[in-house]
Amino acid sequence: MDIFRLFIISLMPVLKVLLVLIAGLILATQRFDLLGCDASRHLNKMVFYVFYPALIGCSLADTMTLEGLADLWFLPVNVLITCVIGSILGWILVIVTKPPRHLWGLVISCTSAANLGNMLLIILPALCKEKNNPFGEVASTCSANGKAYASLSLAIQIIYIWSVLYFLLRMYANNEVKESNSNNSIIVAANGCTRDVLHDPVGLPQIQNDGNQKVSTTVKFKQLFMKIMRSESLRKIFAPATIAAIVGFLIGIATPIRKTFIGDSAPLHVIYSAAELIGNAGIPSVTLIVGANILKGLSGSGVRPSVIIGILIIRNIFLPVSGIGVIKAAKHLSLVDENSFYLFTLLIQYAIPPAMNIGTISQMLGSGESEFSMIMLWNYILAIFTLTFWIGFYMWLVI
Repeated sequence: MDIFRLFIISLMPVLKVLLVLIAGLILATQRFDLLGCDASRHLNKMVFYVFYPALIGCSLADTMTLEGLADLWFLPVNVLITCVIGSILGWILVIVTKPPRHLWGLVISCTSAANLGNMLLIILPALCKEKNNPFGEVASTCSANGKAYASLSLAIQIIYIWSVLYFLLRMYANNEVKESNSNNSIIVAANGCTRDVLHDPVGLPQIQNDGNQKVSTTVKFKQLFMKIMRSESLRKIFAPATIAAIVGFLIGIATPIRKTFIGDSAPLHVIYSAAELIGNAGIPSVTLIVGANILKGLSGSGVRPSVIIGILIIRNIFLPVSGIGVIKAAKHLSLVDENSFYLFTLLIQYAIPPAMNIGTISQMLGSGESEFSMIMLWNYILAIFTLTFWIGFYMWLVI
């Protein structure tokens, strides 16, 4: 495979994302006004409650089998390792650059979570379809494996984002809140957009006791358990994406249920197809919203150049280099096999730009949308060159 063809392959996914970002930016201008504050907020709710749960549920149901779990067990572990390393580097960046406190969660999220959805789904099959496929696999088999790797990576990443990073971003976003209206259950954020308190932190319920009568330990535990089960906090822990992941995982590993939904001859395949169709709207919807928020960022964002440069260095240099060390160590310990395509997938997870889902959460919380959009814009512009380099280098490394 020549250098020019390799450049084109790695450029395509980045270019597609940039074009959708530009489309979102245009739709948010006053001339069209199709992605204003209210429209973006409603679209975000659709992503949160409908699109992403459908996407993650279908991805796991289609790719997660007991046999596949045994063969690919290190892939989700590797995704979590990238998140841990990125989080540590993000904390260091926050301490060094000292951005506004309400942006701490955003900075850490951008360094820890990668866009493992549409990027991998474009890059891996494109490499497989090349005439001189460097991985030594039949194109159809290679593409199927690539889709399985990308889907599993996406599922694990979404669970991490909507559990760990969601609460991290929400915790720091509270520093930007200006006023609340308890009667309407609405909060007014610093950017002027309103947001529902559905996404704000709620403490665990407390046990009431008037002190006049003794309550046994068993009764206390029973009361606490019932209150927690009915509490808003539990609803936040089990976000729609988390519930969808559990359902998709159970469908995937339970062979009788899997045969009912998955496969062209499955009796309820139409349900799976409909859910998959809905889920496919998730990634483009998020990308359009991030593009719309770039308009706010162009008029001024609260993130300093030093923070953006730090994120660019972490995502494009430190993480890809650390990935080489992690995979080499895993290979030395016989945790992964010698399949070159599988090793390439593990490595490329460290070089992907930040996840778009962070923009969904930022928009939902009314904090950091313009800052995130500017971070994403610079990351994807730089990725035209850096992602191309790392794809070529990783292929040379594993072949």
